[in-house]
Amino acid sequence: MDDDCAVDALLRAREEGATVFDTSDVYGLGHSQRLLGRMLAQVPRASVRITSMVGAFKGTSDNAYRSLALHGQVEQSLENLGVESLDVLTLHHTDFGPRDQYLPEARETLEALRDLGRVKALGMRAPKRLRAGAGTSGNRHQVATARFAFLVQQFDPKVITVPFSPLSQPPPEHGAGGREDDEDIFSFARRHGAATMITRPLGLGLLTGKHRPGTAFGPGDVRSPLTAPVLDAVQRGLQPLRDRFGSAPHDLARVALLYCLRRCPDSIVLTGFTSAQQVALNYQGLKTELSEPDYEFVDSAYAAMRAELEEVGQQPRCREAAPVPCTPGAGQPTHVPEER
Repeated sequence: MDDDCAVDALLRAREEGATVFDTSDVYGLGHSQRLLGRMLAQVPRASVRITSMVGAFKGTSDNAYRSLALHGQVEQSLENLGVESLDVLTLHHTDFGPRDQYLPEARETLEALRDLGRVKALGMRAPKRLRAGAGTSGNRHQVATARFAFLVQQFDPKVITVPFSPLSQPPPEHGAGGREDDEDIFSFARRHGAATMITRPLGLGLLTGKHRPGTAFGPGDVRSPLTAPVLDAVQRGLQPLRDRFGSAPHDLARVALLYCLRRCPDSIVLTGFTSAQQVALNYQGLKTELSEPDYEFVDSAYAAMRAELEEVGQQPRCREAAPVPCTPGAGQPTHVPEER
């Protein structure tokens, strides 16, 4: 993607209403941050919120969360972005060394960065599946939940990032109760006073209909594990939505984004982009909300799609990757160049 086009798209996103821009030091090894910095130099800093991840790159340190490594990556990120502070610094992973030996050091360093005003708040990435009330034994989801709950107590994150799309098992409607032993991540975040940021609302592009069953993904592509049966099932599942709302990728993207905003009304929804035109189309689609009958139709269509994917025995679980550079605010998506 041409750098000038990327910056133009970022500026267009802000003009359309984007208030949150998410990036990372490993997206293009700082290149994404520098592009975002070019945009930030042209707008009032107070008009946007910047989130960035740390932890994926450890340099020559034996652990990314050692004090010197943390300080160095945060300061380099600030320099790349051309800002004095990050609104949110998100921890990329939860590896604090053997027996968490570097956890106290990381916590003290992060507290110091907050005291210095270099970082305003911390963020964490949620486990794929949350099980509330779990002990330290049991299946891997229970273990991951117990680990996550422990770290939430240690770091008090104000933002929790979670992958979610219409292909995900939906949380209860906002305000609805759930089983105490199977709390979803959104109610967990609310209970702990944290905001949520949704990544991959379009299912890595699956829900725009552009990936046909014969699509080939290159080596290293996060979509490479997607099989032909999955792609075929998604294409069939999208047909009722095409018939009702339009067949263009931006028509289907509109439906998926509005679904996510309806299901997760107090979340930030992050989407990537490849052009200023795509940014404009995404925002244009949000200007007309789904009617109640339309939402019920969409909800039913996505539920049928999830059921068919379960039948073929292959939910589209792609390997974990850093969230796509993106944005939104108050229920609106936005964007940062996708660097890998």
